[in-house]
Amino acid sequence: MTTDVSGESLPGRYPRVAGPTHTIAVLAVLGGWTFWQKMRMDRLGAGADLHRVRGYVIAICFEWALFAVVLAGVHLYGGSFRIVLGERWRSAREVWRDIGIGIAFWLVATGLLALFGWLLRIHGNNRAITAMLPHGALEVAVWIALSVTAGICEETIFRGYLQPQFMALTKSAPAGIALSAVVFGAAHAYQGFRMTILIGLYGAMFGSLAYWRGSVRPGMIGHAWQDSLNGVLAAVMRH
Repeated sequence: MTTDVSGESLPGRYPRVAGPTHTIAVLAVLGGWTFWQKMRMDRLGAGADLHRVRGYVIAICFEWALFAVVLAGVHLYGGSFRIVLGERWRSAREVWRDIGIGIAFWLVATGLLALFGWLLRIHGNNRAITAMLPHGALEVAVWIALSVTAGICEETIFRGYLQPQFMALTKSAPAGIALSAVVFGAAHAYQGFRMTILIGLYGAMFGSLAYWRGSVRPGMIGHAWQDSLNGVLAAVMRH
């Protein structure tokens, strides 16, 4: 996530934020979570009623737990939270600037995702994904909480933590962004192969934004807004 500084050595440009063992553990946990989600989605696709609110709450708890594990690993290693999260907001102007960047990113990303989705021939008729979206007011409220959680936690985990780790491993910003995007797509493999590719491309967009901005905060805003809007629109369209 750190921006390019000419004249610095490669290790200085791409420092680790945590130890390799910790990163391997985080990847293993993500793999286990993806496998569990795949089993759940298979049951949803078969018409099973798995109680959406309960599923949302479990996902919220998991993401915050992994968020805490990531930050704990960074702290114990002596890594920089500035690299993981970016510089703190120091004024309302900076807050509004990142909100504006997040909204602009969402608009551009939405158009690109529509194009990529068309090229990949992705249609909105996946029974399991449709069944996962909220229906009533309570489900919408919990879904929004899940969306905000995903925006904060996933941007921190994938773009703030894994991306710098991959950059440090490869000594390359593009490679780090690409590897983080691949893991992000793979973590959503339960949505199907084509959706995995599309989500990986989405992750690359977020990764590029985080690297350019030097912060995950605009991505958090765009991510949370996108996920929230999807759930709200799905609930509205049912009525």
